[in-house]
Amino acid sequence: MAIRLTDIVTVMKDKWTYGDKFFGYTEEFNDNHNTQYPSILITPPDSVFPEVSLNNGWELYTFEIYFSDLYNRTAQANVSIEQRWDNLQDLSNEWLDMFLKNYQDGIVTGFLEGEDVTVERVKEVANDQLLQIRMNFTWKVFSKCFRPQSVYPSDIANLVTWLRADSGLTFDIPTKRVSAWADYSGNNNNIAQSEKSKQALRYTYDGANDKTRIEFNGTSNYFVSDANCPITRDFTMFFVAQIKQDATENADYFSFVNGQKEITVGSTNNELRALFSDANGNGANLTLSGSDTSNYHIAVVHFHNKHMHLEFNNTLSSHIQESSFDHNTTFNDSTYTVGYKITEDATHYLDGNIQEFIIYNHQLDEYKIGQIKSYLNKKYNIY
Repeated sequence: MAIRLTDIVTVMKDKWTYGDKFFGYTEEFNDNHNTQYPSILITPPDSVFPEVSLNNGWELYTFEIYFSDLYNRTAQANVSIEQRWDNLQDLSNEWLDMFLKNYQDGIVTGFLEGEDVTVERVKEVANDQLLQIRMNFTWKVFSKCFRPQSVYPSDIANLVTWLRADSGLTFDIPTKRVSAWADYSGNNNNIAQSEKSKQALRYTYDGANDKTRIEFNGTSNYFVSDANCPITRDFTMFFVAQIKQDATENADYFSFVNGQKEITVGSTNNELRALFSDANGNGANLTLSGSDTSNYHIAVVHFHNKHMHLEFNNTLSSHIQESSFDHNTTFNDSTYTVGYKITEDATHYLDGNIQEFIIYNHQLDEYKIGQIKSYLNKKYNIY
């Protein structure tokens, strides 16, 4: 398994149980006069791939870690400076041992390079009366396999729409309002919204799974496809999305409605839901019990031969069949919407976020569905 810097820093902090822990710079640390000591400061490391080849993904991280403790006049009267330094060094050595041990369970994914740990005692840190130990070491960790491992949506046939919140957006930077969302399938199945009051907002790298998201307000935001819906008969859809926890009513990710013909995917009472119907209104509605759409999730909807299947986060699935449905029904004679559905008796707006949306004009088999779910989960870390 590849180890990334976010995981390394998380483990480093978790293994320090004595006082405060920081990741940043020494200047920031010294500005914090409410620190609980003894403390640890992890500075951003230098890193290098010593050799890049298909089978080599080892990365060398060179860390500089600071361990600090107070040494004021009261302490000087009771504990010698040598003893205080020794105690702090014992804590730092124990921390390093616990950190390294975390990655030695069975398959070694990281270890010290060259056993090059250095320890330095530092005096007079800024204006604080501190004792400080500075530890330097280089850690060798498997970070990236350079042999291609992923299957991307464009690698599988019959891809007709691929919308990604991190690419292809036309938006106003100050207001975050999105006016157009470009299709990456190569089929120009773009979606857009020209009215500013109806434009969803783009947020990037601010805590929402640490990925860009498109946020819909639940009252007015939605997109309309530039061209007609690209689905003929069978289809497979993938969504990475989230519904707000208080959005207990209907909220729709995708909706195609033309007369009584319909495909809609969304959430009701924070459970994944989808429905289909033909021109005579023959169809079915399926809700996936136990799914919790208030959390970020990967949803899969696939339809074939009067059967609709729902999957949620690789853990829940269900299907429904409507024998009276006209299998010759096509869904490519009108536009579709993202973020709402409007009919004669209901208007459902999405109160939540979408990060990625994919449509195949075909029912993918389980293996290919698994490949796309793997791509999405590697990208968004859903489960």
